[in-house]
Amino acid sequence: MSTTFLEAGAISTGLVALAEVGDRTQILGVMLVCRFRRPWLILAGVLAASLANHLLAATLGVVAGHWLQGPWMRWVLGLSFIGFAIWSLLPEKHEEGEPEVRSKRGVFLTTVVAFFLMEMGDRTQIATAALAARFAAVIPVAMGSTLGMMIANAPSVLLGHVAGNSLPMKGLKVGAAILSAAVGVWTLAAG
Repeated sequence: MSTTFLEAGAISTGLVALAEVGDRTQILGVMLVCRFRRPWLILAGVLAASLANHLLAATLGVVAGHWLQGPWMRWVLGLSFIGFAIWSLLPEKHEEGEPEVRSKRGVFLTTVVAFFLMEMGDRTQIATAALAARFAAVIPVAMGSTLGMMIANAPSVLLGHVAGNSLPMKGLKVGAAILSAAVGVWTLAAG
């Protein structure tokens, strides 16, 4: 594996894992596990949805990266990461309610659909697209961002409300913002 492959995967994992802490998908995971009591099916659904969503986002990011060449690409990516840092510090509006499921047989499918839709236009999806454009790499970025999603969402699914109440959300969000701003400044300076 090349350094760029590992670098793209590692940065994607760290950024997404930090950005995902306190995100509405963690709340969705807690809601689903509280309702269905099937953590392994829910985690499998989170994995499938995240991989599909982030493969799509990374592919779109690489395609966009081919359209924007030279200094334009550096500026768009650098400013998008800095914007992401600011967005990370803004409070999220959590939606109330839970998905309507009539039987336990649909736990996996419900999780896949709910997580896939909840990630559409989310910070982590946009960050995945920007990282893929930055590194011009779909697979390591999608793998890294999916791993980051699992790192952040598995504890909330497995530990439920206890884990969600014990994490220092504000500090982790600030950490995600600092990391994203650093990647943005690094992108701008690497011209």
